[in-house]
Amino acid sequence: MALKSTIYKAELQIADMDRHYYGDHSLTIARHPSETDERMMVRIAAFALFASERLEFCKGLSDTDEPDLWQKDLTGQIETWIEVGQPDERRIAKASGRSGRVIVIAYAGRTADIWWQGVKGKIERLRNVTVWSLEEGVSDALGKLAERTMRLQLMMQDGEASLGSETADAVELRWSVLKG
Repeated sequence: MALKSTIYKAELQIADMDRHYYGDHSLTIARHPSETDERMMVRIAAFALFASERLEFCKGLSDTDEPDLWQKDLTGQIETWIEVGQPDERRIAKASGRSGRVIVIAYAGRTADIWWQGVKGKIERLRNVTVWSLEEGVSDALGKLAERTMRLQLMMQDGEASLGSETADAVELRWSVLKG
């Protein structure tokens, strides 16, 4: 018998002064049985950082043809494709051809650095791909925010962001841009 996804609910308030985006989102997140709290919370942070009215969670780990998040236009074309983790270069190239913009958010410190060195030469030529790497410890701290029902707030100003909850201190979201 296959294990089922665990459902998490999050009320997310966003105040992104850099993009002038302010919104409240009621999120339902399906956490795949093989997914950690850390990865799920990085997905939520990615949603918060790039939030829009049409950004949505996808099947992610359950479907190899979909990213973790995407934003489609009104005709169904993919505008933004967001991957969390360390996808292989073929997946990134395929996403680059299918969407207007691809964003990869790597995490896990040294492991992400090793992954980047392996794929860097193959994806640098892809013009619509952006790669960020969360700084060491950020994803661990995000994982500690995970609860089955969450009330989260993202504050973004002058390129600095923090994600917090009612029950825990805010996590400063620090990253380096590996490919802009």
